[in-house]
Amino acid sequence: MSITFTPLHPVFAAECSGIDLGEPLSPAAAEAVHAGMDRYAVLVFRRSRPLSTQQQLAFTQSLGELEAPYTTIRAADGMRLDSERLSDISNLGPGDKILPREDRKRLFNLGNQLWHSDSSYKRIPAMYSALCAHVIPPEGGDTEFADMRAAYDMLPASTKRKIDPLAAEHSRIFSKGALGFRFTEQEERDFEPVRQPLVRVHPRSGRRSLFLSSHAGRIVGWPTPEAMLLLRDLSEHATAREFVYRHRWQVGDLVMWDNQATMHRARPFPDDVYPRDLRRTTLTCGAPALASAPFSA
Repeated sequence: MSITFTPLHPVFAAECSGIDLGEPLSPAAAEAVHAGMDRYAVLVFRRSRPLSTQQQLAFTQSLGELEAPYTTIRAADGMRLDSERLSDISNLGPGDKILPREDRKRLFNLGNQLWHSDSSYKRIPAMYSALCAHVIPPEGGDTEFADMRAAYDMLPASTKRKIDPLAAEHSRIFSKGALGFRFTEQEERDFEPVRQPLVRVHPRSGRRSLFLSSHAGRIVGWPTPEAMLLLRDLSEHATAREFVYRHRWQVGDLVMWDNQATMHRARPFPDDVYPRDLRRTTLTCGAPALASAPFSA
């Protein structure tokens, strides 16, 4: 069976078929997936049941290098999943119990409902994220994606000239802090801001895109209020409906997106009533994004 891509949106996103995700990809299949990601930036793989931990790890490792485990906020009772290489995108604690309303992990994860790019708060940010659906609530809990390439293309030339040379500072402190989340002194040290280009050049396709995220809270060399206004204006432009694909999850789905070309956000659901269990593997870019920016840091 040949690998095919069926568009899901006029601008980006496609359903990919003809690949058995339960097996590691051949080099030819991996290159086809990379090409599909270059074109569509978001790929949806439909399956009848979720991947196991080892299957998901093997699939993503066929496409690149996994991010190292990093500091995160855990449920009060500890870690739920069987591998630190999986990010637990759920409202569950150990024993698959729904987290209490005041649990720090639940409060921290509310920030996933803000538009963001995974790991933009790291010096070396993320390339692909692959999210597999194990349990889906009967209402809500969709995920939206925004195409940062198309958003950049539609900016006025004068705006492109202004933003092309700029760098922004990214930190979880900016995103989660905007919701009132309180960090410990150690967490504030762990989440020190890092610099990223405001416009990045994709290493494979060469396309320019905005590099936005709720993690971005400052622009280097700019007064903070002016910087925040520009970041807000750019984010409002980039998340206009014509640039957004909304994914309605089914159990077994695996959705993979390119953080070098998109932002995304989770949508709310009654998380005190229904479980929502998704598990993410993340590939690293391997090098700082500033290396591809059209200026010197």
